[in-house]
Amino acid sequence: MYVTHHHALTVPAADAGTVAAELRDRTEITDALYRFGLGQDLKDKDLFASSFAADAELDFRPAAAKWGSNPPLMFGRDTIVTTILGMFSGRVDTTHQVTNPRIAVNGDTARLTALVEAQHLLTADRSKNALLKNLYDVDLVRDGDRWVMRRVGIDCLWFTGDPTAVFGR
Repeated sequence: MYVTHHHALTVPAADAGTVAAELRDRTEITDALYRFGLGQDLKDKDLFASSFAADAELDFRPAAAKWGSNPPLMFGRDTIVTTILGMFSGRVDTTHQVTNPRIAVNGDTARLTALVEAQHLLTADRSKNALLKNLYDVDLVRDGDRWVMRRVGIDCLWFTGDPTAVFGR
């Protein structure tokens, strides 16, 4: 489920070319999650969409269950982008911070575990907000020279504020 290896790289340190290739992959893998967060924060549809595979799946249900909500599982890049940006556009401002990425690369697939802190503020009433500390579990696939997320699972470790004001029930 989560990446819990006791080391970062999977290749021997003596093989500089292979190490460089793995480090490039790890940078691109982490960048997929950065594109996800910043795309939302800037409301940049193209940047946000670039983080997902066409057949992506996003599961926010474990996080939402923490405050009694049961959103649907989202399938497909276009559906995910339209749903999330549509829900926030003109209504919610966000900031995302990604930390503690742990990565396991296996050829053209990878797994990423990370902590993401997401602040959500209602645009019209900044006193209504929700700060979420989420644990992400992500499966990725290689897409040319970059990586994209195929499956994103989000669980909320803790929150402050009122998530129902931002996300609804």
